[in-house]
Formats: sequence, structure tokens, C-alpha cells
Amino acid sequence: MKITNIKATPVNIPLETPIYWTAGLYPGTSKTIIEVETDDGIVGLGEAPSSHLTPAIESLGPRLIGKDPLDIAEIESLCVPPWQIVQNTDDSAAVTAFGGLEIALWDIRGKVWHQPLYKLLGGAVRKEIPFTEYFAFRSVTNGKGGEMDPQAVTEFCLRMREEHGSTYFEGKLILGDPQLEIQTVRALREALGPEAMIRLDSNMQWSLATARHVLREIEPYNIRNYEDPVATFEEMAALRQHSSIPFSSHVPDIRRAVALGVPDTIVTNFAVLGGINRAIRFIGACEAMGVGFWCYSGDTGICTAAYLHVKAAIPWVHEPSQSLLRWQVGDVIQDGPFKPKNNTVPVPEGPGLGVELDREALEYWHQHHVDNGPMDHFHDPHRPSYFRRLPLS
Repeated sequence: MKITNIKATPVNIPLETPIYWTAGLYPGTSKTIIEVETDDGIVGLGEAPSSHLTPAIESLGPRLIGKDPLDIAEIESLCVPPWQIVQNTDDSAAVTAFGGLEIALWDIRGKVWHQPLYKLLGGAVRKEIPFTEYFAFRSVTNGKGGEMDPQAVTEFCLRMREEHGSTYFEGKLILGDPQLEIQTVRALREALGPEAMIRLDSNMQWSLATARHVLREIEPYNIRNYEDPVATFEEMAALRQHSSIPFSSHVPDIRRAVALGVPDTIVTNFAVLGGINRAIRFIGACEAMGVGFWCYSGDTGICTAAYLHVKAAIPWVHEPSQSLLRWQVGDVIQDGPFKPKNNTVPVPEGPGLGVELDREALEYWHQHHVDNGPMDHFHDPHRPSYFRRLPLS
């Protein structure tokens, strides 16, 4: 079997209404959908975490035509220069572009052997994969959203519990007001009861002094995890002296995490790590060092399916992933996006990733990208022509 073509299609996946995060309003995400075609008629699906990577992925096509898609080591050697250099001292686009493509190569493997990916990874230790429900301060679009105070956020979470059986919650309470966050956490715990999981994500909004104050006030409310409460691992280490709440970060620097004792968990994307193969090795290093791992939110159904399979196969990845799935208004897979019920999504049982591309949806969301450009994560509605500076408080 030989590779005959590589397709890279940029798409937008909007949220039903933008959410507030540290850099402004987050309206959704832009991705690159990857198709690796073979002379046997098998097409592998992959996903890169940014539409800006489309040219980098397209540039890989000519060098991969005629290569064996099952030989991932050879293909990596054709796509990625010396790993330490491009990952640490140069543009890491080659790593991430290959990481998205490598997901497609695993999809091909499963389809060749007519097996779901989790079986190629050793079998399932779980088949119901946990996810958190998301909450945030949200603007209003077409009658959706509008949760801009503690009562409204709490009422939203209660509705998710009633409608979907959700008892795992994670959210951003990011408006630059420490007291507003404290009040909302208090309201959530009082309304949801002692058994519900509550995790928080600050996106590095707080100064160290403010983070000390916020975490001291919310610690009695049994916070399962706080992601990036401050901007650096070093500040997290200082914050750890004042709080027992576990920390996580999107920065996948396990060496510094082990050296400093924080964060407790790395939260990232398989493509960022260089694909499924390297992600599994990274997770193995996390396990050896006692560092947790889960994936962040905002992917299409392709990368979400990859995560479902890997988590099904690896016992160490036991905490629920973040999830914006409920708020995504579209997807590129048939019957997507995945939607958690009673906190979980079942792992797909079809060959490879177990998902099929929805051609009509792919074209629709690609045209959205053509017409509107990539989703802008950095629009500040209060100062539209300026970028925010951190911390907010």
C-alpha cells in the first residue's frame, strides 16, 4: 500500500456563542482536517490544532507520495527535522503538522486490520470515556448564552445536570474580578452539592498575589483542579506553598513540572506532542513521574475520537477531559459532534478512529473559514483594536 495524496482543509468550528477568556472573547476554533489517501482506496483522517498549519501540511505531500503509510518511523523522518531543535529552539510547526498527519496514519492502520484503534493500542481498560461539562461567562447570540453572573452560571450547570446527567464541571470565570470568581464558586458548590466535580481554568489571568487570595477563599469548596492560575510553573510552585488545590497547565514541559513539583497535570493535544505514538510515550513518562494527563477541549470529532481511543487503552489517563462539545454548533464527522451523557462518551467501535467524514459539513465549515478567516481568539469587546495584557488582576 502506498500514499497517493495528502489533503489539508482548513475549517472553522464556532461555538453557539463566544465565551470570555483571558485574552478576550473565544468564539470557537479553527482546525486543519487531513486526509491521507492510499492506492488501496483507504483514507486516513487526521487533524491539526490550527488552520495556520495548512500550508505546512500541504508541503509534506510531495515527499510522502509513494511511501508506505504503515511505516510511521520513515514518514516522521521525512517530515520532522531533528526533534530537539525544532521543538525547543525553532519553529515547532513541523512537529505539530506531522502530529496531525500521524493521527491519519493510525486511522489507516485500524482500517487495514479492521480493528478499532484502541485494540491496536492493547485493548480497552474502559469504554465509557469521561468528560466535564463546561461553564463560562458567555455573551448572548441568537438567544444562547448570557450567563454573566453567579446565579446564571449556576442555573446553567443545574440545567445540564437535569438534561444530560452531568455531575463533572469545569469552567472559566474570567472577567478580571476575583470576588466574582469566589462568589460563583461558592454558588456552584452550594447548588450542586458535595459530590459534583468542580474544576477551574484561569488561562493565566491572575497575578501571584491575587491567585493566593482567590485560592485561599475557594479551597473550602473542594476544587478538583485549577488550570493555569498563574502564568509560569515557577509562580505555581510559589502558589503551591499556600494552596493544596491541584494545578494543571497546557504547557507540556514535563521536565520542569517534575523539577518544580507543579503542575500536577499536563493538559494538551496529541498533535502538539507530535502524534499518537509520541503522545503515548509522553503519557508513559507522566505516569513514571506521577504527573497526570488529559486533553483539552475544542477539537473536531477526528481528534476527539483519537483521544477516546487512547484513553480507552491507557489506565493512567483516568480524569475527565475538558469538553466544549455541548457548545460546538458543527463538526466534520457524521453524527458529530460527540455529546456526553451522564458524564461520558462511548469509544467508537468502527475500524481505525471509528468516525466517517461528513463531506457536506467539511465543505460548509471550510467555506466558513474562506468567508470569515480563522476564528479570532483575541478580540477584546471593551478595547476592540487592542490586545489584552496579563494578568488581568
